[in-house]
Amino acid sequence: MPIRAIQYAFVSLFILSFTPFANPTLALALGVGFAWFLGNPLEQLSNQLSKWLLKIAVIGLGFHVNILEVIEVGRSSIVLTIVSITAIIGLGEILTQAFRLNRNTGVLISFGTAICGGSAIAAMAPVIKAKQHEIAVALAVVFSLNAIGLVLFPWLGKSLMLSDKQFALWAALAIHDTSSVVAAAATYGPVAVGIATTIKLTRAMWIIPYTAAAGVFWRSEERASIPLFIFGFLLAALCNSYFPQFNELWQTLYIGAKQILVATLFLIGAGVSKAVIKQTGWRPFAMAIVLWIIVSTILLLLILDGLIQ
Repeated sequence: MPIRAIQYAFVSLFILSFTPFANPTLALALGVGFAWFLGNPLEQLSNQLSKWLLKIAVIGLGFHVNILEVIEVGRSSIVLTIVSITAIIGLGEILTQAFRLNRNTGVLISFGTAICGGSAIAAMAPVIKAKQHEIAVALAVVFSLNAIGLVLFPWLGKSLMLSDKQFALWAALAIHDTSSVVAAAATYGPVAVGIATTIKLTRAMWIIPYTAAAGVFWRSEERASIPLFIFGFLLAALCNSYFPQFNELWQTLYIGAKQILVATLFLIGAGVSKAVIKQTGWRPFAMAIVLWIIVSTILLLLILDGLIQ
């Protein structure tokens, strides 16, 4: 097929993702399928665009969240957050050695698993002086597992008859990236979306203390800054909480953000190509999958037992 025709088809599917005909699962599947069979004809552009659209979508989702809930989640989950993040990073270190993986790559995968996927990897990379190929491998692994989690978690949640709150907790703590957490929750139920988004973004704020600690350990002069889209999310939540007279506007922005997220998932899916999988190799995937299975299973058992609420 001529490259021009492939580009037109790609753009057409991307535009389709903005319409009500597309849902998160379909958009992601279309993106992955397109990349595997025809390649991504606009790879660099779609990678850059997906990052910006994701940030815009997450900010817009804040218009459906109460700021008091964000504060309460952050206050009540301090101990759980510190213990779980530290434990996941520690387990990742053990698995990095077991799979004889490059140290920096292992740290990036562990950090992405522990906090919030790509954002955490991007923040940690300069602190540990990671090379470009190490960053690329970690991102490829995390984004690939995100795609799997988006499809697998809602199916498992419904099979186990998890409530919206239980699923939101599990998804927010066990799925790597913010986009996939929100999308998985969106396919599960409207209540799950608000809870999962709030928990995940509250957790993302822990990027700062952990990268600061890593900077001391690695004796690095680099310091990570908290992703600005988190402040945007909080501002949107403030608007929704304290200006109820504009509720119609906030709901319109929220609905628009959900559709932007769907289109973003098409672009993310289009980044998971055969070439990316082949270049990454099996060791990083094996290490990340084992880490993910252990973490997800333990978290699910704790949620089912009521130890995490």
